[in-house]
Amino acid sequence: MPLFHSIEFNLMRTPLSQRMAQVQTPMVPVVGEWIRQHPGTISLGQGVVHYDAPNAARTAAAQAITHQRRIDRYASVLGVDELLSQIADKVIRENGIRLDDRYAIVVTSGSNMGFLNAILAIADPGDEIILVSPFYFNHEMAIDMAGCVPVVVPAKSDYQLDMTAVAAAITHKTRAIVTVSPNNPTGAVYSAEDLRQINQLCQQKQIYHISDEAYEYFLYDQVSHFSAASLPNSGPHTISLFTLSKAYGMAGWRMGYMVIPSDLLTNVKKIQDTNLVCPPIVNQLAAAAAMQAGQSWCQQQIAGFQEVRNLVLHELATLGDRCTVPTPQGAFYALARLETAQSDLDIVQRLIREFGIAVMPGSTFGVDTGCSIRIAYGALDKQTVASGMARLVTGLKHIL
Repeated sequence: MPLFHSIEFNLMRTPLSQRMAQVQTPMVPVVGEWIRQHPGTISLGQGVVHYDAPNAARTAAAQAITHQRRIDRYASVLGVDELLSQIADKVIRENGIRLDDRYAIVVTSGSNMGFLNAILAIADPGDEIILVSPFYFNHEMAIDMAGCVPVVVPAKSDYQLDMTAVAAAITHKTRAIVTVSPNNPTGAVYSAEDLRQINQLCQQKQIYHISDEAYEYFLYDQVSHFSAASLPNSGPHTISLFTLSKAYGMAGWRMGYMVIPSDLLTNVKKIQDTNLVCPPIVNQLAAAAAMQAGQSWCQQQIAGFQEVRNLVLHELATLGDRCTVPTPQGAFYALARLETAQSDLDIVQRLIREFGIAVMPGSTFGVDTGCSIRIAYGALDKQTVASGMARLVTGLKHIL
């Protein structure tokens, strides 16, 4: 006789995590499935670059696979010496971070892992993390997964920081303020003065400043990047996140790194050892070779992005008052506000289905008023972006 009657078995439901039920579903794969259902769609959706990793990275990976047995073994949870050395040299020279015993560097599998490491290391369930909206959706997801509470503070109309609102959002449960500059999804670049104020506020309130700097090389109109960890006395409360995914064209290699207060090192090592043990060694050796190519190589690849950004803005301007776009001065995104009562998700679906052009809905980035769409112009060459923008503008003129 079976242990369970079939009807009883069919009615059984194994419980699922209630915490995970609160986490939003990533919109990128959802939009990706809609694209697959409509062949020929041009995607201005996902945030990647159109160029490949440096040849030196591929050469280093091939040589490591052929000649280095150590890639078959575990390595330090912090990263291999070759890559750690390259990172240390870079953050001192380019970011102005004065590395000493107050800081530690940890290699991560992308900056998403770095962010989750940080949240788990500094916060307990129920603690609050301040995000500026529009925000990077994986940040909110990580906060929710950790059982913490995302406290969302809207940016100003030009997508710059509202310092008064950020300060007012701090409570006794606040553990960190997160800034992303240059910003995903808006392309805004925060001023050094605003970032300095955020960092000083964190110091005064004895909370952390998590500074996501994934797009540090993507800058236009002669604006400059500023790393908050370069400030004197910022070491004990500043967590800086970086990645090779964007500027080095290495999204699939999953290589990033954190510069953290040394007091957090024990916690981060526990977390990373449990999740990963160590980042893949062959990828780390490839990353070390890529970083030898350096900022100058990255800037050569990025050189044409400002022209493509200008093309995007020019096309959107033809929509007149139906579309408002604060000028992005960094990253490779534009977040456009649309004058319509329709939902952003409906518009995204119609654009794919009827006009063969994909963008991302602003709601996935925490925009809860009005209708907005994110346009990502880094993944395609200039001519394809131009073709995509023509489809987008045609579609919006028809829909709005």
